Amino acid sequence: MQGPSSQNADACLATLRDTDRDRYLACLLSPENKRGALAALYAFNAELARVRDVVREPLPGEIRLQWWRDLLEGQAAGDTGGNPVAAALIETVDAYRLPRQTLIDMIDARIFDLYDDPISDRNALEGYAGETASALIQLASLVLSPQDAARATEQAGHAGVAQAISGLLLLLPTHRRRGQVYIPLEILSATGLDRTSFLDGNDRPRLSAAIEAFAGLGLDHLTKSRNAGAVPPAVFPAYLPVSSTAPILKRASRLGAAVLDGGLQPPQWRRQLHMMQATFRKRF
Repeated sequence: MQGPSSQNADACLATLRDTDRDRYLACLLSPENKRGALAALYAFNAELARVRDVVREPLPGEIRLQWWRDLLEGQAAGDTGGNPVAAALIETVDAYRLPRQTLIDMIDARIFDLYDDPISDRNALEGYAGETASALIQLASLVLSPQDAARATEQAGHAGVAQAISGLLLLLPTHRRRGQVYIPLEILSATGLDRTSFLDGNDRPRLSAAIEAFAGLGLDHLTKSRNAGAVPPAVFPAYLPVSSTAPILKRASRLGAAVLDGGLQPPQWRRQLHMMQATFRKRF
């Protein structure tokens, strides 16, 4: 089964090398004949994830996201237009018969990133994570082995939520500077905080309690993913980017409010080591 052209695949890998080193390495550790298709999915995700970084107002961001939506819906405005990531994505979707609606849902979920509305509760957070990180694991699994992907939907769902929470913890200082709050308001409320007091960052004991609870939610989902059963070996490469999730969540729980000051991000060599170990152990 052919995926994207080598030229487009190489462009996707270059994008990942600059924007998402974990998934770049995951591609290199994946079967060679699937590497280009995985790179296309991951580069598409990277493009969506960085929209807030490259626009100053929500409207231009929505226009960028709408362009990707048009592309997947086959509208004229969504022509790849010389964009190698877009071309690789369409080639991958067609070659592997990936569900376009799942990709469109990923786009729609990212509209939330453009605004500063807080996440209301755990269900809203899990829905956001499910349509972004969990969906990406499931799509990568479909590329690797459709039959085995169907046997690991529960693992992908929980692993994606855990991975999303670890990523949000890493980005907590950036989000706080922007006025974004991804820790659900129900967690903040349970620890005596609200959106304003969280962004102020003055009540360190309560901030620590909220961050510990948020990290604990991620660890809970990671445990549920592992307890759902072993991931079939054929689709395990889709889970390689999850390999640093547990160390990040545990360190965030220990650091508490200090996460707001940065320093949670582990060295790249350590993340690569976790991924290499996961490759050999087939366990994330």
